[in-house]
Amino acid sequence: MPKSKSATAKNVLGTELKECSQEPMTGFFRDGCCNTSNEDLGAHTVCAVMTAEFLEFSKQAGNDLSTPRPEFGFPGLKPGDRWCLCAARWAEALEDGRAPRLVLEATHERTLEYAPLATLKRYAVPG
Repeated sequence: MPKSKSATAKNVLGTELKECSQEPMTGFFRDGCCNTSNEDLGAHTVCAVMTAEFLEFSKQAGNDLSTPRPEFGFPGLKPGDRWCLCAARWAEALEDGRAPRLVLEATHERTLEYAPLATLKRYAVPG
């Protein structure tokens, strides 16, 4: 049976996972949190603050996050929006020098499989 959202989910700091965004609604479960499960193959665990630079990087990498897709209930993202990114995509952007800032309190602990806490802290913004 698939693991669903857990009330005891932890962030990368080891404390309770906080909400990332309700506007726009984000998260693998579309509940505003960067929670994850075994079905979340992309590990949508990084609560990132969008930048124009990252949105262009993501579009070039084949995932256009800035264009609205109303048929999927997706408003399109703009700079300043918070969004639960795939941890691997954030790591790719980091390697390319275009990683967006992130909210540690709202970034799921599974992200530590992709980047060490010290690196994540360098990109942190206040929650």
